[in-house]
Amino acid sequence: MKIIGIIPARMASSRFPGKPLAKIHGIPMIGHCYKRTAMSDLLDECYVATPDQEIYEYIESINGEAVMTSHSHEMCNERVVEALHIIENKTQTQFDIIVNIQGDLPMVFPEMVDELIKPIIQDKSIQTTTMMDKVKTLEEFLDPNRVKVVIDLNKNAVLLTREPVPSRHKFNSDYNKYKHVAIRAYKRNLFSEIENLSMSPMEEIEGIDDLRLIENGIKIRVVFTEKITETVDTLDDLNKVIEMMKNDELMKIYI
Repeated sequence: MKIIGIIPARMASSRFPGKPLAKIHGIPMIGHCYKRTAMSDLLDECYVATPDQEIYEYIESINGEAVMTSHSHEMCNERVVEALHIIENKTQTQFDIIVNIQGDLPMVFPEMVDELIKPIIQDKSIQTTTMMDKVKTLEEFLDPNRVKVVIDLNKNAVLLTREPVPSRHKFNSDYNKYKHVAIRAYKRNLFSEIENLSMSPMEEIEGIDDLRLIENGIKIRVVFTEKITETVDTLDDLNKVIEMMKNDELMKIYI
């Protein structure tokens, strides 16, 4: 079984332009994401997919693997699909599982990648997985940059939304609320199916890739992580991550 991790990254972020190359303790954010993802025990290959020469050249400069993709993609999965075709043609390898790790997740842990892959290997009925952790504050709950997740009793995703759900009127410490962690894994045959699906109505409104699958009746198994991590959407997020990573043990291995 061949498993690949692909990290989509672009300079033209609407909320934080140029963020993949923003420095965190002297290393661009995309460098942290690449180095940490590549430590996964289950990945055979790890690539960055980007439309930007600056990102491509940086990854090459740290002896990483990268491919150039189109500027036209609206959603990150579309970039990963294009990159997968390029990589498979280049390596003459067909991968069985594809993991999409967002390039704005500099605190990703390799164990998180492995935890996302294992259910697909262990249970043939599971075609795709994504990750969540607990919403810890009211500020997080109300933040539209933090995608909230609702799951069913079988731990499959019911809804991903930027709105505060369940109802904010019920917010208290006794009621679990979850937010999305931007990592997704797919079986190869499902990935081929996704390629032929048009953008769905809720996906277009919310800007969340997973909704294309949910609206087409595809079950997404959600994996809970206890790892403390943070997505970078704004400059404030970047400063928060810089502070959080001051004593990061994993960073000491590659810095």
